[in-house]
Amino acid sequence: MTGIPSIVAGLFAFSLFSLIVGPKAFSGFSASIALCVLMIPIVIRSTEEMLRLVPADLREASLALGVPRSATIIKVVLRTAASGIITGVVLAVARVVGETAPIFIAASFTDNFNANPFEGPMQTLPVMAYTAYSFPGQDIDASQANAWGAAFLLVVLVVIFNLIARIVAALFAPKTR
Repeated sequence: MTGIPSIVAGLFAFSLFSLIVGPKAFSGFSASIALCVLMIPIVIRSTEEMLRLVPADLREASLALGVPRSATIIKVVLRTAASGIITGVVLAVARVVGETAPIFIAASFTDNFNANPFEGPMQTLPVMAYTAYSFPGQDIDASQANAWGAAFLLVVLVVIFNLIARIVAALFAPKTR
């Protein structure tokens, strides 16, 4: 599932909401479902790998001291793997920030701001960058400036997410002597 094309996730979310809501199922909520379908396999895979990296000796030592299994999982295993788990979550979010295909299909697009995520087409940064550059309005320079501004903001967001992932990984990493 980690290699699923993003357009397939968009088609899945749109068809799911078309069955539930009807043929006019364009909404921000259906687009968020599509993005979750893209994120969940990455988060699950990174969490699984981080939990496997926790040494069995740590678990056995905790259990040997008489700590209950649930407390061992919460206080030893999850704390040891926390940096990798949080890093995986942040990187999955950074991946879907710039996804355009599922948003085109599930939420459609519009030039207007829509504050209701459960009804009507939505405007997003990737879609705004595409439409402003591909279909400029009367003022071509302003449209291109908007497109480049949206693209720059997307790049800045991805860089910020990656920096957050590195900082969190450093903060939660197991301390070594």
